[in-house]
Amino acid sequence: MAVYTEVSDDDLEAFLEDFDLGELLSFKGIAEGVENSNYVVIAARGTYILTLYEKRVKAEDLPFFLGLMEHLAARGVACPTPIRARDGGVLRTLCGRPAALTSFLSGVWPRRILPNHCQAVGRALATMHKAGSDYALKRPNALSLAGWRPLFDACRARADEVMPGLAAELETELKALEQAWPKDMPAGVIHADLFPDNVFFHGETLSGLIDFYFACNDFLAYDLAVCLNAWCFEPDNSFNVTKARLMISAYRRERPLDTVEVAALPILARGSALRFLLTRLYDWLNQVDGALVKPKDPLEYVRKLRFHRGARDASAYGAD
Repeated sequence: MAVYTEVSDDDLEAFLEDFDLGELLSFKGIAEGVENSNYVVIAARGTYILTLYEKRVKAEDLPFFLGLMEHLAARGVACPTPIRARDGGVLRTLCGRPAALTSFLSGVWPRRILPNHCQAVGRALATMHKAGSDYALKRPNALSLAGWRPLFDACRARADEVMPGLAAELETELKALEQAWPKDMPAGVIHADLFPDNVFFHGETLSGLIDFYFACNDFLAYDLAVCLNAWCFEPDNSFNVTKARLMISAYRRERPLDTVEVAALPILARGSALRFLLTRLYDWLNQVDGALVKPKDPLEYVRKLRFHRGARDASAYGAD
């Protein structure tokens, strides 16, 4: 989350006239994340999150994202629920941007990742996958294999500004993944961006999942690979196999992985690492003036990519 578009008091009050939320009491920008502009809105009848959609989020994808949150919430997944206006709609326009209100989810994301966090995330991810299995809308993953080469091509000329030799390493890795990427595995709705700042806890209890604006249809095990990258590396870039084992075991208790999925974990983790390396590299080379947050370091994912490249099989992640 972040703030790219400034919203005035008058703009917001006019926007809220379409809703039954009562008087606007206060609002404040949220200076985290890198994709959309977000505000905490406190009104007479509750606290809400206002999101103005920018950058990579396409207006035509918003019904998928907002509908998915409603679908998951109706099936017991703790996630933000879109707030409907008096006319029943959820999407509006604010300051020239598509915008929506969602319910406020309490809790805090963990700054220090502990093994129990990883276990809870594995369980919640599998629960989300099962709850989304009958969601009717479809959205291809634009940031999977087919999207990586165009993204790399947009960064290739300047990649070595970030690290000498980076362009050649990425070209080699991309060719390897294009040859080895799996074709037939269990698929469904995935979150695709379940990083620690998108998971809230009350103490040691997971209280909810947020930020579904990369959600799409893809291999379910790919979502697990994203989480291995996001949750199981230590600050010194070492991989914590205990955290990974707990995450995978908790996932499998809710949704068993078949042998093909387990065998594919190393290549899926490599692909996930390349995806976040490329998007971070693009953002690093194309920084947005006025954003309240600095783009994240792409080199973190170079180190993760190299770890996965050396994984011989799923035992590297504590999976048997």
